Amino acid sequence: MFKVTPNPPNNDPAISSERIPSAADLQATPRKLCSMFIVNPQLDTETLLAHACESLASANVMTMDLADRTQGSSRNTLLGIAQVIMLGELAVNRALDRIDPPE
Repeated sequence: MFKVTPNPPNNDPAISSERIPSAADLQATPRKLCSMFIVNPQLDTETLLAHACESLASANVMTMDLADRTQGSSRNTLLGIAQVIMLGELAVNRALDRIDPPE
């Protein structure tokens, strides 16, 4: 099949097919802050961890619910994902306990 338009020239050295950017190149590239999704920088650590814990707990429930409706290797994969989520939740809870020890 004939292509009507030619390929555009590739003048960007970071995208050039001749050279793959190194980790140093990527780290040297200035990052632009995207304000579309941003966490309030004034929130304290305890609040951030509490929200992370709630998000992980919700993700665990959703994953387990989906695993209940799935069979075979996909179910095993979902159960593995749920276990990783649960481990993350346990780590966040331990961090919360260190900030504000239970009485």
